[in-house]
Amino acid sequence: MTEDFAATGQLLGTVVAVQANFYRVQLDEDGEMREMREMREMREMREQDPPHLPHPPDLLLLCTRRTRLKKIGQQVMVGDRVVVEEPDWAGGRGAIADVLPRQSELDRPAIANVNQILLVFAVADPPLEPYQLSRFLIKAESTGLDVLLCLNKSDLISQQEQQQVSDRLLGWGYQPIFISVKDGINTEQAARYLSNKITVIAGPSGVGKSSLINSLINSLELRVGEVSGKLARGRHTTRHIELFELPSGGLLADTPGFNQPDMDCIPEELIHYFPEARKRLAVASCRFSDCLHRDEPECAVRGDWERYEHYLEFLDAAIAHENQLHQQADPESTMKLKSKSKGKGQSQYEPKLESKKYRRISRKTQLQDLQDLYRDEE
Repeated sequence: MTEDFAATGQLLGTVVAVQANFYRVQLDEDGEMREMREMREMREMREQDPPHLPHPPDLLLLCTRRTRLKKIGQQVMVGDRVVVEEPDWAGGRGAIADVLPRQSELDRPAIANVNQILLVFAVADPPLEPYQLSRFLIKAESTGLDVLLCLNKSDLISQQEQQQVSDRLLGWGYQPIFISVKDGINTEQAARYLSNKITVIAGPSGVGKSSLINSLINSLELRVGEVSGKLARGRHTTRHIELFELPSGGLLADTPGFNQPDMDCIPEELIHYFPEARKRLAVASCRFSDCLHRDEPECAVRGDWERYEHYLEFLDAAIAHENQLHQQADPESTMKLKSKSKGKGQSQYEPKLESKKYRRISRKTQLQDLQDLYRDEE
């Protein structure tokens, strides 16, 4: 479909930022624009003030959304491929006329057409926490996208310690890339995995996400927060979602920092987010199709693999989240509707007490119990 739009001569671009009702769109660069830009860059290298060369049009436009899209409820997200009409090159403005079908879509962060997730953790300062890492990995696996794991600050541990961490994560089903943004170790290798793709970078705060982005994109100056000594965690320095263009091609999305992603997946699907469990299920099957892999007989998954205890904890959280959703969907199951006083005709839900548990015993029942007690004494 992108080729069909391009054949009609319409302007195509990617939404790289959203703020209020405005959308910053990076247009695709065609052959004529690219030639003009290259000629001017060559002349600028030779002369301070290049004369007689026209400026290529700015490929970054601030756009609004057509009223038609608003009426049909078409949301425009960061990462969307869009058609732009009526470009005002002098003012850097335009209007989004259409949104192309999405290849993928994430809710949190709200971003479209993502190809992969780059998880960044530190092996030291703060120390690597297996439970926290596992939680982020499960959240990333639940998106169905490819997962790339980078371990920063590798200069703070020895080669032997790196090998131990690598062997452990290989048992989980992941091949990590050890990098050091500070010393420039393997950052170019990580950049090659991001080429010509839309990548979401995530991970706990204080592990060097913003520093990594700064090293990948030299023109950026993201705020970098120091690691707080009390909690050994960094201060949140990213406030909104934005796509940044990589020199080697591709776009990188920095997302607002968070410490613990929610475990909001379906309990029956959780086991498939563990690569080591998927490996077991590929060669065997459980006796019951709805097996939760806890106490069920003839379970193919339950066993002595390292993250099984993590799975059980995440399963409890997923079940609790599902129960909470059911209660919210049916408020009368745990709430009762009570009318307000003074005849205003208004009503509201209040917590419903367990049946008979907090009910006051009637005087008649109390007298009857006393009579029964006297009768038993006689």
